[in-house]
Amino acid sequence: METLTAISDGLWNPMAYFALAVGLFFTFLTLGAQFRLLPHTLTLIFKPKVDEAGIAPLQALLLTIASRVGVGNIAGVGTAIAAGGPGALFWMVVCALLGAASSFAESSLAQVFKRKVNGEHRGGMPFYVKFGLRIKWLAAVLAVMTAVGYGIVFPGVQSNNIAASMKNAFGIDPWVSAVVVTGILGVVIFGGTKRLVKAIDLMVPLMALGYIAVALIVVAANYSEIIPALQLIFESAFGLHELFGGMAGMAVAWGVRRAVFSNVAGVGEGTYGSAAASANHPATQGLLQGFSIFIDTVVVCFATGIMIVITGSYNVFSSDGGTVVENLPGIEAGAGYTQNAVDQVLPGFDPGFVAIALFFFAFTTLVAFFYIAHTNLVFLFGREPDRVVAVLLKLGMMAMTFYGSVESAAVIWTLGDIGYASLGWINMVCLLFLAPVVRKVIRDYDRQRKLGGEVYFDPRPLGIEGAEYWKVRAIERERGYETTEHAPLIHRDGLDGTMS
Repeated sequence: METLTAISDGLWNPMAYFALAVGLFFTFLTLGAQFRLLPHTLTLIFKPKVDEAGIAPLQALLLTIASRVGVGNIAGVGTAIAAGGPGALFWMVVCALLGAASSFAESSLAQVFKRKVNGEHRGGMPFYVKFGLRIKWLAAVLAVMTAVGYGIVFPGVQSNNIAASMKNAFGIDPWVSAVVVTGILGVVIFGGTKRLVKAIDLMVPLMALGYIAVALIVVAANYSEIIPALQLIFESAFGLHELFGGMAGMAVAWGVRRAVFSNVAGVGEGTYGSAAASANHPATQGLLQGFSIFIDTVVVCFATGIMIVITGSYNVFSSDGGTVVENLPGIEAGAGYTQNAVDQVLPGFDPGFVAIALFFFAFTTLVAFFYIAHTNLVFLFGREPDRVVAVLLKLGMMAMTFYGSVESAAVIWTLGDIGYASLGWINMVCLLFLAPVVRKVIRDYDRQRKLGGEVYFDPRPLGIEGAEYWKVRAIERERGYETTEHAPLIHRDGLDGTMS
């Protein structure tokens, strides 16, 4: 375990600052697109899809939010405060505000270099590495890492926290939770993509709205403590508070670590849902996915954090294992902090509510994880994987979901941290090399918006190579076809753009 922790810290401690730097870089590159285009972004959410192969923008947004909003929003915030103090919340928000630009970059690239495979839009990290950077071996490595991470490693974090919260709330043995969660997951993922999307459409709004409503009740009940709590968070973030004066570095490291773990901006997770969307221009999905970062971290994570701080429901530990603050003796860092915060205002309502909310958060994340792992198999095979391989992925994911429910939290969280950090380092470096493409995309979008009318993407005049899907779309428009379904003779279907 000590070796795993050392590896995790070695990857994350420098990446905390690197992730902030990358987010700042893309904020300048896009002229703050995540801020200046926010009102416009809200109008994009309910636009209809432009062809039957893709999913609607709202569905793509919900699919991505489902993968972003998980145990990191409840349990992860508690672990950030425990290791970095209340100031970690400040850096979580900063990371989200800047990370929205990183998300814009990776999601726009996912759209630019996506492919149409067996009638469905597919794209993501390995696609823009292969077709954008033209580094095939790295793309293959990323696809394998992502398929293993989302299909085998990361599901354990979600199921582990479901089991722990159910045990704390209802005394349910983890083995029982393991059987139930694994069984429900099996029904969903063996049911196919349509059932997957319908499940997410139903769960995401309910879980997010309900959780935020409870957070508002807790904060409103402690309204006199709002200003002192915000002051404590700000002072702790910069080492100005007497208790947390020596923890500024830990506040940054853990705030960014848990923000990235939660919203995965720059890690590439949101690129798969983004690529699946039907759109007329890649920038629209970049903007929508950047908006999902706000929902995940600025809204949901901060709602959790302010509840915890405002009610004093936390412990803080120094890097050497000493105790800095102990408000909850014997309570392990994580969902227990949130449960205690809600229980102070709504006694008896919690811990059951938090356990149920965490179940929905984590389960929708598991469903999105399957989609991501499956898409990477599509990339590796160049088509839909063989039935045997697809079944093995589903069974492997179910096995890890079961195992994660009964394994210790420390092992599962550390494995998850190592996996996310590994993907994050590779993906963010690739994003920097592809920055010229991102700059062309946002400039083209801004130019067309100023001209008025519908915005369409054509990579040819922009000098963007490898965007075969969009080149064909542009040719179809020139020949008078409104959608790709009306142009079977020139439409390209397949990972490498072979004629259908």
